[in-house]
Amino acid sequence: NGRRDDKTDKPRFMFNIADGGFTELHTLWQNEERAAISSGKLNEIWHRRHDYWLLAGIVLHGYARWTDIQNDGAFGVINEPFKGEASKGNFLEMKNKFLARRFKVSALGVMREKNLVKNLSKNRSENMKENRSEFGVNLAYKGWEKSENKVRKARVKWEYSRCKVVLNQLEELLSDMKADVTRLPATLSRIPPIAARLQMSERSILSRLAS
Repeated sequence: NGRRDDKTDKPRFMFNIADGGFTELHTLWQNEERAAISSGKLNEIWHRRHDYWLLAGIVLHGYARWTDIQNDGAFGVINEPFKGEASKGNFLEMKNKFLARRFKVSALGVMREKNLVKNLSKNRSENMKENRSEFGVNLAYKGWEKSENKVRKARVKWEYSRCKVVLNQLEELLSDMKADVTRLPATLSRIPPIAARLQMSERSILSRLAS
């Protein structure tokens, strides 16, 4: 028809991760994908497909825009694994923490992949420099993982101490309740009958109620 299409093709979102097994991503993918395939629940069990759409959603909506990503129908597949947890009180917090954790793991894999490709593309004369850089990257990642473990242990220790405080408070509350219950019969015995408080006989009260 002679009309020129002014639409410009958007670059496709693509990524590849082959980090040599340095991060935990490949182990996660293998175990999760095996479970998803064996159970026939490819959407309900989180695996590499969900990580792909999570990264695509972050590219489109921005980092930590979890609500926007979840509400976008194009990325609806990432909501499937959580449908059975929707009734829990901390559902949204739990879901957002999981998405943040998966992004962190995936991002490490992508960063690792980028460094590998960068090192492989350098000139052969820079091999020694590349090796030192690669060694530095490995040390950096190991340092990050060590730091992450320390943070996780500290968080567990803090949560344990908080639980201990809450349990002590509950124990004190139960003790107070038990003490109140033991005093209840004596308290009730001191309360005068309704007829005495109304200064009416029981017959008069029944007569009033009947009328």
